[in-house]
Amino acid sequence: MARLDQIDKKTVQKIEHLADTVLKSVKGGKSPFVEIPIRSLANVKFNPRRRLIELGGQKQKRYFFNVSMAKKFMQTFLVSEACKELIDSGKTTSIRDLYYMTKHGLGETKQNTFEEQEESDPIIEDLEVAIDSLREELHLFATGRGSMVGPMTIRDSGDTIDLRRMGSGGWSVPSIVEEHVVQFGKSEAKYVLLVEKDAVWRRFNEDRFWAREKCVIVTGQGQPPRGVRRLVQRLHTELRLPVYVLVDNDPWGFYIYSVMKQGSINLAYESMRMAVPDARFIGLSSFDKGKYKLPANVSIPMNDQDHSRARQMLAYPWFQNPKWQREIQEMVRSGQKFELEALSRRGISFITEEYLPRKLRDRDWLE
Repeated sequence: MARLDQIDKKTVQKIEHLADTVLKSVKGGKSPFVEIPIRSLANVKFNPRRRLIELGGQKQKRYFFNVSMAKKFMQTFLVSEACKELIDSGKTTSIRDLYYMTKHGLGETKQNTFEEQEESDPIIEDLEVAIDSLREELHLFATGRGSMVGPMTIRDSGDTIDLRRMGSGGWSVPSIVEEHVVQFGKSEAKYVLLVEKDAVWRRFNEDRFWAREKCVIVTGQGQPPRGVRRLVQRLHTELRLPVYVLVDNDPWGFYIYSVMKQGSINLAYESMRMAVPDARFIGLSSFDKGKYKLPANVSIPMNDQDHSRARQMLAYPWFQNPKWQREIQEMVRSGQKFELEALSRRGISFITEEYLPRKLRDRDWLE
């Protein structure tokens, strides 16, 4: 057995407490059950004081002696046992690996404990909310997706890494970025720039924008995965770095900003550790097409899904600010959307040499 740190000990205690609760029910002659907070839109609310999407207090009981619940009850404890084994051994594994670790036949039947990974992934999330522990604290990780460079050093699993010397690809952001894995060292960074697209991030890296502007540039290659969101949140809270989000001018880009700022419905139970309510939207704005003289032929017509999503956003509590209402209404009115790459029509390095420096100088962002 590996030597456990305080976080591991606490997580193991939570798993054991979950099992003890069921055993007490059995010994008391009662139907064993596990109580799990409901992860659905009906149990999610926006907290205006904290400016976060949060999980409500509704819970459901998952009984063993119930035909419709018995399999999920069993699956919950299969995953719990596997996670405890990982923690005890001091090892981590992927959520894909966990699926195979816990998949086996049920007695003489032709059924398996899990048929597809789509069954095991929600059980992991159930366990997270049931014992109030991050997936990363359960020693589970997803495929890493994200890159980062900047004027600072970090320690990753004991190795010192200079983010100034990471070449064209940058440091690959791991899935688990908690304090016991990643620590921040000496830093000259003044802010964090989260870029939606890998291709645009590479332009900023190649132009050494981070060295000129003294900033950390990060990409999650689309919607940032948990590791990237958690890392950005840590940079903001621990190093007091402002966070700027640079995304496409379309409903998906606005949604990426929204998730980074307020959290998401699916991960509402982790908003406090993932979201940055003070994150600033620095573009691409619906009004930039005129301000930066973008020709009409670089625009993309919005489709029905775009229009529907934009109108939904107009009703979001966190987009009720008049400036945000004006921003989204302009997108709907024009019926056009723009990718960040459209700025290259003004020059390959226009985005790094003129567009963003001007935005920062003029404080031209939305919050």
